[in-house]
Amino acid sequence: MLTHPTIEQLQALRLSGMQQALKEQLEMNDINDMSFEERLALLLDREANVRENRRLQTRLRKAKLRQNACIEDIDFRHPRNLDKSVITKLADCQWIKHHQNLIITGPTGAGKSYLACAFAQKACREGYTANYLRISRLFEDLSIAKGDGRYLKMLTGFAKTDLLVLDDYGLSKLNQEQRHDLLEIFEDRHRVKSTLVTSQLPMEHWHEQIGDPTLADAILDRLVHNAHKIQIQLKGGSMRKQKANLTQ
Repeated sequence: MLTHPTIEQLQALRLSGMQQALKEQLEMNDINDMSFEERLALLLDREANVRENRRLQTRLRKAKLRQNACIEDIDFRHPRNLDKSVITKLADCQWIKHHQNLIITGPTGAGKSYLACAFAQKACREGYTANYLRISRLFEDLSIAKGDGRYLKMLTGFAKTDLLVLDDYGLSKLNQEQRHDLLEIFEDRHRVKSTLVTSQLPMEHWHEQIGDPTLADAILDRLVHNAHKIQIQLKGGSMRKQKANLTQ
């Protein structure tokens, strides 16, 4: 059998998984003990795995996660009232499948951003698209987009994303423009996509932080009433400080 032309043709067809798997098969001593169907199945499995890994890397790149975090590496030993059973249940991403939201609150250094990135990374592994944004950067980008004509395109992009992560919400009061932007985003996503919000500000103060009572009701109605909630109570000092000490 002329294998080189076959390998070259697989490369030309961009079947890199099958190409590599065929090379490995040719180096196996007991390859002739396998039937044609068995060898073909191995080639197809490799190609499917390579393609799925490629799609995963694309989803992770587009998500632009702030931290390289994953659910399996979450530290449950640190005293911060983090319920492992709750995290495990949310890690199955059923809340994303059912277009529900997730709100994570707690003091600075409690690991909220890490948790958010871990959930987003798990979502990407489960085949969902994700996008991570710090809330202050979001408003800056939207303001610029209004000036150069990209505003509607940005909103459309947010509306199509399966999981939108908004980190560090509530650091400052919203102005009128920001209130309207937030309402537009949540209105597009309500009951059709999932949003994850992290905040140092306790949820009972969000209404006041938004400012306008009418818009606050509309925004929170679309976010809070359909949301799972994780409230971190940090007792052992900042997670950042602990990590810095370990590094030193």
